[in-house]
Amino acid sequence: MNNKVVAGTCAVIAALGIYLYAGSGEKKTTEVATTPGSSQAASQDIKQMVADFSSRTLTADSASITSTQLIVDSGGPNEAAYELPENEFFLSVAPYVEKTHPCATHSLTGCQGEMVGQSFGVTIEDADGKEIMNETVKSQPNGFIDLWLPRDQNYKMTITHEGKQAQSEISTFESDDTCLTTMQLS
Repeated sequence: MNNKVVAGTCAVIAALGIYLYAGSGEKKTTEVATTPGSSQAASQDIKQMVADFSSRTLTADSASITSTQLIVDSGGPNEAAYELPENEFFLSVAPYVEKTHPCATHSLTGCQGEMVGQSFGVTIEDADGKEIMNETVKSQPNGFIDLWLPRDQNYKMTITHEGKQAQSEISTFESDDTCLTTMQLS
């Protein structure tokens, strides 16, 4: 009789464990980084993770970046959310000539731009016309140029490549997109 009770109890515990592990099939997000005000070292770690996903040296089932968080899904029942630096906004830009895709929230593991490993001139001016960036940058293996810009600002961005140019007004407010795929070079 005791063996039957023990076996039945074990079966119930096992079923409960499987239910709790599997849940309803929805992912649970775990905040793994500190809230805004994180140390500079933590901000650099997040920036390095983003760079590693963009360069394809770090992989996951999915990694996307909103205006406030890097969200990584490594295939288990949980996903991790890392807070972005408080004063910096991430924007990923895919200049193109012929092919693009619609996007709002950049997928570090899914978005693919047309122009991989190309050099671009990137100039960014603030609302007062002050130049905050004027550099030649190379696109990542995903065809995107990753930028970290001061938050809560409006900018004018110009991208040049082999005699072609594209311009766009961009902004870095919390409600703004992190993926820009509309800059057609002509």
